[in-house]
Amino acid sequence: MNNYLSIKDIDSLPEWVAMARKLKEDPKADKELGQGKTICLLFFNNSLRTRLSTQKAAMNLGMEVIVMNFGNEGWALEYGDGTIMDQGTSEHVKEAAQVVSQYCDIIGIRAFAGLAYRDEDEDERVLQSFKEYASVPILNMESSVGHPLQALADAITLAEQNTKTRPKVVLSWAPHPKALPHAVANSFVEMMQLQQEMDFVITHPQGYELNEEITKGTKIEFDQEKALKDADFVYVKNWSNYNDYGKVTCKDPNWTMTQKKLGKAQFMHCLPVRRNMVVADEVLDGKQSLVIEQANNRTYAAQVVLKKILTTLNDQ
Repeated sequence: MNNYLSIKDIDSLPEWVAMARKLKEDPKADKELGQGKTICLLFFNNSLRTRLSTQKAAMNLGMEVIVMNFGNEGWALEYGDGTIMDQGTSEHVKEAAQVVSQYCDIIGIRAFAGLAYRDEDEDERVLQSFKEYASVPILNMESSVGHPLQALADAITLAEQNTKTRPKVVLSWAPHPKALPHAVANSFVEMMQLQQEMDFVITHPQGYELNEEITKGTKIEFDQEKALKDADFVYVKNWSNYNDYGKVTCKDPNWTMTQKKLGKAQFMHCLPVRRNMVVADEVLDGKQSLVIEQANNRTYAAQVVLKKILTTLNDQ
């Protein structure tokens, strides 16, 4: 595998999940695979779990790690072709990507959606520019429209916790005071579409539909109570309005996840999470919460991806 940019780069989800669970038994079993290799993690936006878990995964594989908070430590990058750079940008991505490629064997990119212009976000300018101009593999650590490392960790968590032949999984929107990207929800939907043995439904207020090109074929239910009936897993996540792009047009507290709504289902969230707005304390602190295990599985999701990329590099 040359790059990991989206869930669509997974050739067999069951195989990858099985590999991750095997890695958890002996995380450093493949330590020689990454020896002599370096990964450079470029963060254009803040991170806790993604930074630490990806760094740990790389170290488990014997890699050296360089981390740069590009948003406040690097030069402001220009992405346009033929631009006269007489304004705020100091360096073009063409040079930056090539230079960084000389310092490492894999580049990780984390660059959120700006939530101002939908077409610009969907073009994945930062991620795709590095892919175009870098000479080494690119790892998506969350982009404008996807978070495939988180979705893979979610798949691992579901596999570990599921006890039913055909469980019901619900993705439920929740209120939030700020406009948030669609990346986590998008990748979770794409991951669930690869799950042949699970019933999946999305629930959100009317007008909060995600990109229909992503949700096409997936059941959508506007009545949260109806959607949650008989659920085995409930994944809660906020996203801003897609059609009235990047706007917060609903803060209805009735969508907050409570223990009564959750029932007997297990609770999932990618973190960080706003307590008592997105989800009640009683849920997060309860025995049905899987958020800490999801965060732990971020390491093994990243490790599977890096192992795939390193294997390809070593075979070249």
